[in-house]
Amino acid sequence: MGRTMSSREFNQNPSEAKRAAADGPVIVTDRGEPAFVLLRYDEYRRLSGDAGGSLLELLRQDEAGADFDFEPPRLDDDLVRPAGAG
Repeated sequence: MGRTMSSREFNQNPSEAKRAAADGPVIVTDRGEPAFVLLRYDEYRRLSGDAGGSLLELLRQDEAGADFDFEPPRLDDDLVRPAGAG
C-alpha cells in the first residue's frame, strides 16, 4: 500500500521519500510511531475534497449533472434574533 520510513531515514534521504510517494503514501515515524504522511499533492487534493472551487460551485447542479434535489428550508423568525436575546 505504501512505505514506512523513520524520521531519520526521511531526513537523510528526502529524494527517496519523494520517489516512494509517487507510488503511494509514505508514513514517516517518530520514535516508532506514525507521525506524518507524505503523498503527492494531487492525491492530497483528491482526498481532502479540494476540487478547486467554492462550496457554491461544488453544490451547483447543472441540468446534465443534477443527481439530487436540495431545497433548504426557510428560516423562521424564531431562529433569527439579536445576540444576547434570550
